[in-house]
Amino acid sequence: MRDLCGPGVVADISDLVSDYSLYTPEMIMSRADVRPGDILIINTGYHRYSWDQPDVFSAQAQGGVESKEFGFYVRHPGPAPSFFPWALAMKLKVVGVDCGCAEHPMNTPIRRMHENHFQRAEAKLKQTYGMSWDEMFPQDDYYQMTHITLPKAHLIFAEAIVGDIDKLKNQRAWIAIMPVPFMEVETAWARVCAYQPPEGMDDAAFYQAMAAAEIFDLTAPFSCQTPQWLNYVPLSVTYNKRVGGQYFGMGRNGSTCNASIHIATHMDGEKHFYPAGRAIGEVPLTDWVGPGVIADISHLVSDASVYTPQMIQDVVDIRPGDILIIKTGWANYGWYSPDADEFRYMVNHPGPSPDFSKWVTDMHIKWIGVDAVSADHPMNTIMRIWHPKTFAAANAKLIRDFGRDWDEMYPLDYYYQDMHLNLFPKRIVHAENLAGDLLNMPSGRYYIGCYPQKAMEAESMWARFVAIKAGE
Repeated sequence: MRDLCGPGVVADISDLVSDYSLYTPEMIMSRADVRPGDILIINTGYHRYSWDQPDVFSAQAQGGVESKEFGFYVRHPGPAPSFFPWALAMKLKVVGVDCGCAEHPMNTPIRRMHENHFQRAEAKLKQTYGMSWDEMFPQDDYYQMTHITLPKAHLIFAEAIVGDIDKLKNQRAWIAIMPVPFMEVETAWARVCAYQPPEGMDDAAFYQAMAAAEIFDLTAPFSCQTPQWLNYVPLSVTYNKRVGGQYFGMGRNGSTCNASIHIATHMDGEKHFYPAGRAIGEVPLTDWVGPGVIADISHLVSDASVYTPQMIQDVVDIRPGDILIIKTGWANYGWYSPDADEFRYMVNHPGPSPDFSKWVTDMHIKWIGVDAVSADHPMNTIMRIWHPKTFAAANAKLIRDFGRDWDEMYPLDYYYQDMHLNLFPKRIVHAENLAGDLLNMPSGRYYIGCYPQKAMEAESMWARFVAIKAGE
């Protein structure tokens, strides 16, 4: 996680660039305090062409409105030849841009796809620098830099950064890039966010505190081997582009992924069970982050057992409004574990008592996370029907532990998918399949963050989950 988080700066050069132009290290440094090891976000101003931004009107454009896609992907400025060597010398962690590509579009296959735009770009280059495109960017040298030198140096690009970027013009921040942890692909969707010192805290103390903090990744690997929830679509990955399959110097590996959202570590959103709820992309980032707890109850639960609010309160100092992460220990049986047991993980995990959802509501819990495939007890889901033998064993255990059978303790009309159907209308949602560092983390208070992709039509979404503990 430290490779994708840390101090950085947003450099606003929007008044120095225009269609097809080049930006230089000197432009960046003239506007922002860039330091070695930074995450650098470049505000070219071309995020104004993002699909979600207001229309850009122009008397010269067809219909009086500029084509956003051409502005965002084809006409945006890009780095001069001196930029990448400077970025390497500065040991920048990440270079992010507010347009479609961190490279100049005419150094990508767009050059061949849009010859008319390439002619305009080259004419502008000749007028400004007196050189043709291939003189300014010799293809052999450019290929070596972008396909060999940069990857070996682990310099990462973040593209299409929009959102609140204009609120951070030429300001320093602690920047976090939170991608889905794909195991087989070359690129991943990510949520990008920036933290600044709270009121009353000076910059030096803030960055010192962030540098000293421990960052824990609570996310399971996202792989073609990851089992989906039983009747959902599994993940498949197809490499539809390869470096060697395109015009010399301009190729790149590119993949297409197909999967259900309910696979690996993900956030179940309101719309998953409540049609009038918010889509994932409609939920503000502030709803996904905040103080919370990890409650390790792994020593208190077993196959198909029931956990209670009292168990949570006995192991951790939970407070109203917290984010609650429940550690049952079931991540030990995930597909990537030496003790992997898919049936036990999917069908025999513990689940909450009947009073749990009311307790969560009364506590105004922000959201819940579990290290199992569902926040509901599996026998309060369709698993009860699909696995009658397992249900019989769970029912016998319930009678032994609580003196009541399943239908007496969990009347179907009220407790079927209790944590979904009774909580989602109240905007209390939950994350499933938490894992990673959670396996070795004790109960305690943490700053917890969920960073889902800002999907405007999705009912749920994959996400990166982290917990932060203040350093000593």
